[in-house]
Amino acid sequence: MACRPEVCSPMSKRRDPLTKDLFEWTPPQVAIRYEEGVTGRGPLDNRISRLIARALRDARDNGWQRSEIASAMSKYLGRTISSAILDKWASEGSGEHRIPLDAFIALVHATKAKELLGFVPGEFGLTVIEDEYAEMIEDQLLEEHIKEMEALRATRAAARKRARR
Repeated sequence: MACRPEVCSPMSKRRDPLTKDLFEWTPPQVAIRYEEGVTGRGPLDNRISRLIARALRDARDNGWQRSEIASAMSKYLGRTISSAILDKWASEGSGEHRIPLDAFIALVHATKAKELLGFVPGEFGLTVIEDEYAEMIEDQLLEEHIKEMEALRATRAAARKRARR
């Protein structure tokens, strides 16, 4: 039986759909934050408003209405949060309406937008990571420290050996 060139050719464009492409792998996102440019530049309150607007837009894209988010936040906080106040918190033009910290936490809870959590630490050069990565990072730091200590021990042993000669 003859082999069709489009299937048997080493230059064939077709590939087995069950075979994973090693070059398609992308590393998991370790840092919890929105990508660069979401908040933009400008005054802090405007950047926070853009962040809130993004979280609400993402929630809408996932099928959540602002009224549902407001209801979930109200339940979480034990006080009323309206859709109108969400709109004000997300508006850069509404300078007097800034989101309180407890409402910010409730927004993260209601929208599941953990990316919001990266903003405040990012202002101080810090990064938020999932717990599962913290232990791996600590292990790596310990490995590096152990190697440094072993190198120091070897250097001192070599110096003592030279001093005895």
